[in-house]
Amino acid sequence: MARPIRVGITHGDINGVGYEVTLKALAHESVTELCTPVIFGYHSLAEKCRKQLGLEEIRLNKATDAGSAPDGRVSVVEIGAEVPELTPGEPTAASGEAAVAALKAAVAALKAGDIDVLVTAPISKEAVQSDKFRFPGHTEYLEAALGDGSKARMILFDDNVRVALVSTHLPVSKVAEAVTKESVDAAIDSLNLSLRQDFGFERPKIAVLSLNPHAGDGGVLGTEEKEIIEPAIAEFREKGVLAFGPFAADGFFGLGDYRKFDGIVAMYHDQGLAPFKTIAGERGVNFTAGLPYVRTSPDHGTAFGIAWKGVADETSMREAIYKAIDIFRRRESFLAASANPLRKYTTDKPDKGERQSLGERQPKKEKPSPSKGDGVKARPETRQEPEEDSDNTSTQNTES
Repeated sequence: MARPIRVGITHGDINGVGYEVTLKALAHESVTELCTPVIFGYHSLAEKCRKQLGLEEIRLNKATDAGSAPDGRVSVVEIGAEVPELTPGEPTAASGEAAVAALKAAVAALKAGDIDVLVTAPISKEAVQSDKFRFPGHTEYLEAALGDGSKARMILFDDNVRVALVSTHLPVSKVAEAVTKESVDAAIDSLNLSLRQDFGFERPKIAVLSLNPHAGDGGVLGTEEKEIIEPAIAEFREKGVLAFGPFAADGFFGLGDYRKFDGIVAMYHDQGLAPFKTIAGERGVNFTAGLPYVRTSPDHGTAFGIAWKGVADETSMREAIYKAIDIFRRRESFLAASANPLRKYTTDKPDKGERQSLGERQPKKEKPSPSKGDGVKARPETRQEPEEDSDNTSTQNTES
């Protein structure tokens, strides 16, 4: 029997809700039947949180490394000999260093094959900054550490909505210059691939949002739509990718048009994430697509205001763990099928003794038309209606 999928989980900022949401998410006994959880952090802090929450059903195993973590148990891999001082609700330089240490240890275990997927608890982007760590967040670091030249793509999703971003952690003043033909192309391309290999869509429909209000209003409110976004969409349509837009974001989400698509490309962080989090609620998950490894995280932050108070909701962390397992399995199946594709055969009757593949199809022999009075009624010519184009479902502007 195949071993359970090994899920590495970083503790995030120790002064946030990382330990609480992680242990609550792992509290049900069925979790260790589904996977082997390996927490990268401090056993003493995990035990402190477990006792505070009264989670008697969890027995934490202390492991020296991820490779030695036993199946059927929740293990904690120590990331350092000295445990930082706990100051709940207040990020510190020490808590930032501990968050980075856990992340780097988990990445090393992922590369070594000691864990199969990575789930990261929230960090303080300010606290992690140092001379040794100059990344805006997890996504950018993981691209550098695991990408091997591949571009990471942030995708926020639940069971019904999947949103990819052209630009991620940028000031609003720099968003427009980040929206280029190349960046829009890359976002559509990576989302299309991820929807197929990670989410199981055979031919996904993708909506592309505009950058400017009212999709630029024909150039009155900006030219990025005409000069950048529309040409990008047109090129993908020519390749057979079902990409549509650009759609004005307010009407697109406000009128529910997002329900008609499998994936959405948003131009910047808040354009996509603000409506997504409103729709998904606590069930949203952050996924880093485009990398050779699977990484997810809850779609919320450190929640310092409620840290170590026992009131944090673990739903998003639980979803992040389960969805990482789902994506890992789908990707394995997709890559296996892509490496060994089945031959396609036609339904046309081949010549005697032959078996023709799709690439070897021969033209059908024309049958003689029935003549008048032969007792056979000729079949009327059927007219094939054109396929309805989803561009006709474009969102109407709701503002005057």
